[in-house]
Amino acid sequence: MPELELNKTEGAQSASSRWQHLNQWLSVHQSLWRPAPFLDPRPDWTSQYPALAADVEALSDAACDRFHHDPDQLAEWLTQFLPSLAERSPLVTLPMLADRQATLAITLPETRATDMPGRKREQAGAFAAAVQPLTNPVLDWCCGKGHLARTLVSHCPAPVIGLEWDAALVAGGNRLARHFNDKVTLQRQDVMAPDLTLPDGVHGVALHACGDLHRQLIQQVVEVGEPRVSVSPCCYHRTATANHRPLSKRVRENDDALALSRTELRLAVQETVTAPARVRAETARLRRWRLGFDGLQRVLRGVDNYLPVPSHPAWLANEDFETFCRWAADSKGLTLPAGTDFHDWQAFGEQRLARVHRHELVRHLFRRPLELWLVLDYVLFLEERGYQVTLGTFCDRELTPRNILVDAVRACGSQSVPHSHP
Repeated sequence: MPELELNKTEGAQSASSRWQHLNQWLSVHQSLWRPAPFLDPRPDWTSQYPALAADVEALSDAACDRFHHDPDQLAEWLTQFLPSLAERSPLVTLPMLADRQATLAITLPETRATDMPGRKREQAGAFAAAVQPLTNPVLDWCCGKGHLARTLVSHCPAPVIGLEWDAALVAGGNRLARHFNDKVTLQRQDVMAPDLTLPDGVHGVALHACGDLHRQLIQQVVEVGEPRVSVSPCCYHRTATANHRPLSKRVRENDDALALSRTELRLAVQETVTAPARVRAETARLRRWRLGFDGLQRVLRGVDNYLPVPSHPAWLANEDFETFCRWAADSKGLTLPAGTDFHDWQAFGEQRLARVHRHELVRHLFRRPLELWLVLDYVLFLEERGYQVTLGTFCDRELTPRNILVDAVRACGSQSVPHSHP
């Protein structure tokens, strides 16, 4: 399959063609990415592709970690078992939209980045560089403390307005803006409110607004006919609906389009390369405990199915495996028999997690293709409404895996088209 690349000049057909290729490719390989190894000790694909399963399970810890952090290398290695995986790279390749020198020039210096974590400061700078030049007043959607707004304002032709639900963040952001004399005003606003209407003529921006929040901005923009919208989507699974609901007519009316549950949408954002070592270690420990308890509960119940356990309270992270099991059993109404060998079940959890890590390598190969499949629906929706869309990345994945930018400009002479929300 030839490499497909999206840019402003290629138009709607390119986005449609690329989405169709991704839809077909993901459909063909869905037996590899739909099953969640954490829930299923032996995903069906391990029987379908026994040689693949054997080699993956035999990987050393070092090789496993290397492949987790380099999906391109993983895809290349797995093509010996599935040659069709060679198509992954051209399907997910996107142009970089932020010039490094421009990013360095526009990123807030540390002396002005009060309360702004280092990675967030760099992400805001890269996003701001990618959306230059700014020719309209900017509206920062779900702005938090206004870090992006304060980065953008010195390059904006008018003061920047930010909308945020959290009153404490609004108050803190406005204090920072006053302190640094930034022409930024944050307003407390529920952006999901049904009576919310955007002012005319604004450029809506959103850096990592989650799920329904970024979809709401895109829909509001086309409803009003705003001149421009720039969105870096995140957390596609944070939605009020149980199943994914596409925005574009092209996807909604395609009988072959993938149907995705909210749980499957999580796969698109499971790549984490920025978490601190302490957080990664705590997450791994709790995953071992959950898998150890999973083995125990299957024996106790005589049912070979995963039993969902609620999110654990914070205090439990400082306890031991036995305490976790007693809490989990109590939360599910189970009684642990006297003499339960917690040490043995903890070891079982460690062994399960090692296998899960290896099986997840195969599933995680499809994270970026699935994310791009979702984002291309936004591109198609915007193009259907008369916008010219640029799709690319605004920073390296080492800074954040959520580095996709959808940048849409309303075509001259196009009118807003009333529509019913899907």
